[in-house]
Amino acid sequence: MKLQQIHRPSSVPREPNLSLPNSPDASTSLCVAVTAKRGRGRVVEDNRSRHCPYLDTINRSVLDFDFEKLCSISLSHINVYACLICGKYFQGRGLKSHAYTHSVQFTHHVFLNLHTLKFYCLPPGDIMFLLVQRFGELMRKLWNPRNFKAHVSPHEMLQAVVLCSKKNFQITKQGDAVDFMTWFLNALHGALGGTKKKPSIVTKAFQGSMRIFSKKLPHPDLSPEEKEALLLTEEYQEQMSESTFLFLTLDLPTAPLYKDEKEQLIIPQVPLFNILGKFNGSTEKEYKTYKENFLKRFQLTKLPPYLVFCIKRFTKNNFFVEKNPTIVNFPITNVDLREYLTEEAQVTEKSTTYDLVANVVHDGKPSEGSYRIHVLHHGTGKWYEMQDLQVIDILPQMITLSEAYIQASPLTQSCVL
Repeated sequence: MKLQQIHRPSSVPREPNLSLPNSPDASTSLCVAVTAKRGRGRVVEDNRSRHCPYLDTINRSVLDFDFEKLCSISLSHINVYACLICGKYFQGRGLKSHAYTHSVQFTHHVFLNLHTLKFYCLPPGDIMFLLVQRFGELMRKLWNPRNFKAHVSPHEMLQAVVLCSKKNFQITKQGDAVDFMTWFLNALHGALGGTKKKPSIVTKAFQGSMRIFSKKLPHPDLSPEEKEALLLTEEYQEQMSESTFLFLTLDLPTAPLYKDEKEQLIIPQVPLFNILGKFNGSTEKEYKTYKENFLKRFQLTKLPPYLVFCIKRFTKNNFFVEKNPTIVNFPITNVDLREYLTEEAQVTEKSTTYDLVANVVHDGKPSEGSYRIHVLHHGTGKWYEMQDLQVIDILPQMITLSEAYIQASPLTQSCVL
């Protein structure tokens, strides 16, 4: 594609000859056409507007550049911009300008300067919405009943992840699944306008709440008399706070260091409900920080429509990452969490059971391992194992023998949203 620089017409203004979103390459054509610059005798392309997430919102049918170039509010002909979504003209693009106010009030984001024929995105800097757009496109392709092909390429979605995460997650380098899920859910929540107080579709689906009981511990080097004196002060009394969560982290017991009689490492097993005891409101665990130690216990107050478990298999220190190979014995269906709720929540929560629908597994060493996923097909009730492009059937009994890392389960007999 050749880069072309758009020049201002010398006579009667005409509609710019642009490739708007009626063509397959609309985004690329539009960005390249309006961001090309001249530098030392050659065309230099400005890539900043290539990633504008709002190009698909342009409505070409309402655009008419034959009108007089006057602001529809101030009636001024100075520094006028055309909204490419509704076709109206507005003055300026500063924080208090009519164009900026229009973009915030009506969520119209793409504007054209009628003098320089340069395009602008208002408010500027909202690149995270690109992630929402690409993720939505991928989901629509996956669930489109009229798909021509049996497979869907996630390449554009992955490019958006690389861009929006500032290359913390890359296509060519494998990252941690929990780290990616944490970033992805929070990024979607923020891009959709969600805050700590304002919900979004992400928090409506995955967010629950809990009570955290925390008690500060005296320094271990102190004498018994000094410890007893500190425990009587208000600072060392138990404090209760409310907190929300998008997933629950389950701690595994320490893996054995010794080998069995056959000189092989023993792979321990633990029931799921044993590690869920962390949230029964009575089990205490010590948490160490750089300066202070705390004794904490947790109890759930609200269950989300979709519950995600993250089994903590990796521990990091100053030298290396260590993986815990403990096998978690978990039921596929009817995981009841009623006993982990407060008494008040047990009365209000009608349904407290979950059925597993997805299980992410990590195999191998921490740095050289690979991921695979088990998913339930609701139509047939069969389980499938997927790893890259390979998809095979799998028995439900085999799922429980894997080194589960992330599990997702919907609440049974409930309206999700």
